[in-house]
Amino acid sequence: MDQLGSNSKVGLDSADHQQRLKFHGLNALPRQAGDGALKVFLRQFHNPLVYVLLGSSALALFMGKITDAFVVLGVVVVNSVIGFIQEYRAGKALEALSAMVPERAQVVRSGERKEIDAKDLVPGDLVFVQSGDKVPADIRLLEIKNLRVEEAALTGESVPVEKRLGQVETESSLGDRTNMAYGGTLVTYGTGIGIVVSTGSLTELGKISSMLKQTNSLETPLTRSLAKVGGVLTVSISAVAILLLAVGWWRGLALDQALLAAITLAVAAIPEGLPAIVTITLAIGVKRMAARRAVIRRLPAVETLGSTSIICSDKTGTLTKNEMTVQVLSTPERLLRITGVGYEPKGEAIEDGVRIHDIPKDAQDLLKAGALCSDAHLRQKNLSWSIEGDPTEGALVVAFDKLAGSYQQLRDSYPRLDIFPFESENQFMASLHRGEHGQNLLLMKGAPEVVLKRCQFVDPKQALEIEEKVRRLASEGLRVLAFAKIESAASSISDISLDHGFAYLGLQAMIDPARPEAVDAIRDCHAAGIIVKMITGDHKETATAIARQLGIDNGAEAVSGEELSRISDEELPRVAMRSNVFARVAPEHKLRLVRAIQSQGHVVAMTGDGVNDAPALKQANIGVAMGITGTSVSKEAAELVLTDDNFATIRAAVEEGRRVYDNLVKSLAFILPTNLGEALIILVAVLFFPMVGTEVLMPILPVQILWINLVATVALAIPLAFEAKEADIMKRKPRPLNEPLFTSFMIWRTALVAVLMAAGAIALFWTEYQSFMSQGAAHELALREAQTMAVTTVIFFQIFYLFNCRSLKNSVFSVGMFSNKTVFVGILGLLILQVLFVHLPAMNDLFSSAPLNGQAWLKSAAIGALVLPIIAIEKYLRSRKA
Repeated sequence: MDQLGSNSKVGLDSADHQQRLKFHGLNALPRQAGDGALKVFLRQFHNPLVYVLLGSSALALFMGKITDAFVVLGVVVVNSVIGFIQEYRAGKALEALSAMVPERAQVVRSGERKEIDAKDLVPGDLVFVQSGDKVPADIRLLEIKNLRVEEAALTGESVPVEKRLGQVETESSLGDRTNMAYGGTLVTYGTGIGIVVSTGSLTELGKISSMLKQTNSLETPLTRSLAKVGGVLTVSISAVAILLLAVGWWRGLALDQALLAAITLAVAAIPEGLPAIVTITLAIGVKRMAARRAVIRRLPAVETLGSTSIICSDKTGTLTKNEMTVQVLSTPERLLRITGVGYEPKGEAIEDGVRIHDIPKDAQDLLKAGALCSDAHLRQKNLSWSIEGDPTEGALVVAFDKLAGSYQQLRDSYPRLDIFPFESENQFMASLHRGEHGQNLLLMKGAPEVVLKRCQFVDPKQALEIEEKVRRLASEGLRVLAFAKIESAASSISDISLDHGFAYLGLQAMIDPARPEAVDAIRDCHAAGIIVKMITGDHKETATAIARQLGIDNGAEAVSGEELSRISDEELPRVAMRSNVFARVAPEHKLRLVRAIQSQGHVVAMTGDGVNDAPALKQANIGVAMGITGTSVSKEAAELVLTDDNFATIRAAVEEGRRVYDNLVKSLAFILPTNLGEALIILVAVLFFPMVGTEVLMPILPVQILWINLVATVALAIPLAFEAKEADIMKRKPRPLNEPLFTSFMIWRTALVAVLMAAGAIALFWTEYQSFMSQGAAHELALREAQTMAVTTVIFFQIFYLFNCRSLKNSVFSVGMFSNKTVFVGILGLLILQVLFVHLPAMNDLFSSAPLNGQAWLKSAAIGALVLPIIAIEKYLRSRKA
């Protein structure tokens, strides 16, 4: 109070408030203006391949090739619109964060209590909070009455935090600062008065906002690889086009004809359909993931999942059920383990490894005490169960329903007469119920050490045994409550002493249990070479116990947030890689851990549901937010949202991500040989084919190349996006971050197929052109028919090569000839379009094509089919060598 110059009775006066408001500013998070729509749209054109296409379009327009120019320009615009839509929807995290600050607050000003706009709060203000309120700023608590605050969004703590007034250690983590209430958190129980110590950007929420601004949305491995491919293609195509221009001019071509040849080569070599294929393949992956309860917010994130090498997962609700569950009953006579996970009232008791069908009376009395001495209710809606009230009390209610009957019927049989509510200074709760035979039942639950000292007939030896049980259960990460009872004729708690005379009933130990499906998913991730790390706001013992159940614990000791604060940035990567469990961490710790792991060359997926997770979610290569329990801030900062909050869904998403990448590589392996083959056709023609007047004899025209690249290639490449996953997809190690998209295998395969395609098309064009001319056909007609056969040959090459691409290294039969029926739909659709290209007069006029007879079709098909056995032999020889 002295430091902030305030008064616990009258608060601040109006003049002091106005002065402080000018100094500190409004209690609001600063908003950063994003790029405008025009700037985002123009950014889509910032790509080397796009520059070449725009240049080609401009030259074609200058030379009067209107159709060619607008077709190329149309491709660029369509791809840019798709990119614009994806990017413009992103970047909303800071706006969502600002929405967490409440609009109104109850304060004391000049001795009067009043309601004001929360944005007008300043340090030194006295603030009132009660159940249901959002805390409007960071406040040091001065007075409390049973105050509990839900801080999961900020700290990751799985249950509401019980507030106390005493001092805490200076180095305490955020979750252990029990004398503070933080802006944006929710009061779940009780009331409190506090003095504002931080507002706006200086609050813990504001610090997270600042961290969000400092994090960078990383490039995905795919976008990085495609950018490299684009750069190499741009330089190579530009160099060859310039060389071709010079050679054409040297051979005697007019400048406009030499330019046309260079443009034709550029249009041939650039995979115009590639951006569309990538977008469509990713979109199909998005749809498949959505069917498996994983919603992708940004398209490239689909493929990033397939590259993930480390998953940093939150504990509560992701790896665990977020449903506190009693797992152990301990009475003076026995110890029972309870099966059944979560709120669904199904389970059995096990004693010494044997299932108990008839619950012993002492255990029944213990369960009864838990169900009666609590205020929670179990509800069922749409076949799912939920708890109304405190999660700990909910666990007690569910335990009774699992083993002893209906808690509601029990409460009807033992109506409550009086209650002594839980208070932090007492550490227990008591409730009085109407009993039988004139004796009422007073039940107590609370901290074991508090309840035990009020029990009689517990000798020192028994007390030590009970304390040892408590320590052992706590070491397993369990939260332990003790129970006791008194039978009395009194009808009011005030008539009964709460300090002694109780009979000890036993202990109930509970935990938020691991999801059974998460155990299997983590095992699958390990088999796929993916390391899973747990980063949680919960206590070290609880985190270690859950990690052990899940198979995450690698033997290294868990690291606390307090320890992380003392570790330097240089030392942190070693610690981050050594341990798999990090507990009691703050938002800045999560962010540092993600960066440290990334510095070791790993692709990191980070899961989370709270505001505290948002900076790390944004920094990670792929942020994964929870759809059910997640805050709007975490969802906006993430690329992937799990609609079921289940870690097993991440495993499914990784599998889909790997499938998407495989199918993208197959699409590239299919597309690029066509472009290289077309470029070789143009290159050979300009270098070696004879001149007819001032024009070189061209086997394929630019507009015909666009037909192949934009119609045929896309129609056949899209079905590859539907390919089934390879059998070993989750048994491979993650793809190295620096692995090029163009491996030596891809370069070899592209070159081999391109040479085959170019040789077949050139040979057929030349022989057919000579044959038509020798039969007395006019040059124009002979050229059109020969070019149409060359185009048709390339189309058939693509059709037959498509089967080779369904599995790049194995036979098509290894994936099943009919496992992907869209392949046959694509082929049929393309054949229909090609028939129209060849025989429809309007298409003949647009693409300078000519009708072919049946023999010409058969020749083209036969030449195109050669690729099938040749690549099959190459696959066989490669597998033998391997």
